[in-house]
Amino acid sequence: MKVLIILGSESDIPQIEGTKKMLSQFKVPYDLVIASAHRNPKKVSQIASSAESKYDLVIAAAGMAAHLPGVIASHTILPVIGVPIETKSLSGFDSLYSIVQMPSGIPVATVAIGGAKNAAILAVQILSLKYPKLRTSLKALKHKMEKGVKI
Repeated sequence: MKVLIILGSESDIPQIEGTKKMLSQFKVPYDLVIASAHRNPKKVSQIASSAESKYDLVIAAAGMAAHLPGVIASHTILPVIGVPIETKSLSGFDSLYSIVQMPSGIPVATVAIGGAKNAAILAVQILSLKYPKLRTSLKALKHKMEKGVKI
């Protein structure tokens, strides 16, 4: 079991901390790679094309034009979760629209702008289909969240 986290820029690392923290909490190993769909297209293609031999799914975070998750999805059959990065110019709506508006046949599951934590939880939910031991941890998280709500 392993997840690939790929970011379009090193400057996106702080916005993906929630993903890293949640995957670590669930004891899901991951690799973090920086590669831009626009500045390193050959590297992105190679990473995505070889991902199936190393990973169970991909979390791809990108800002602005945010083509990275879609490019990854076009090169692999692995599930891809897109994380739109909040941007200064358009508050991340540019990122969101770029990721969520995928053509038919190239799906990218997309979380909220800055939804790094939810990307990890969704990844664990998907992984739990193949690795049932994760279900216990997911149920514990849901129970903890339920207990945290004050009535």
